[in-house]
Amino acid sequence: MKSLKYNIKERSFLAKIAAYKLGAKNVAFVIGKTIHLHNVTKEYFLNDAAWLRHELCHIRQFEEHGYFNFIYKYLLESWRKGYYNNKYEVEAREAENPSSPSEFEN
Repeated sequence: MKSLKYNIKERSFLAKIAAYKLGAKNVAFVIGKTIHLHNVTKEYFLNDAAWLRHELCHIRQFEEHGYFNFIYKYLLESWRKGYYNNKYEVEAREAENPSSPSEFEN
């Protein structure tokens, strides 16, 4: 099992912007190794296993592709296919499933 190190930032301005853009009430948004939260507490987020696995998948994607390279690839993929069909979002949604191999811990 691979251990991922990450930080959580509550009341993140970046996550607030993401919430506005996505039209969502609650948002978790990853940049590098930090999960930015808007309108959700760290405790609530950590108790939602599927949501946590989704965001940890994005942290792994940052590690796999490199910080700036991943941002570029993610934005390009979103531009071409849209947010929902972005392959990085598809992979993160698949990681939400508890039957997926668990490779994440803090």
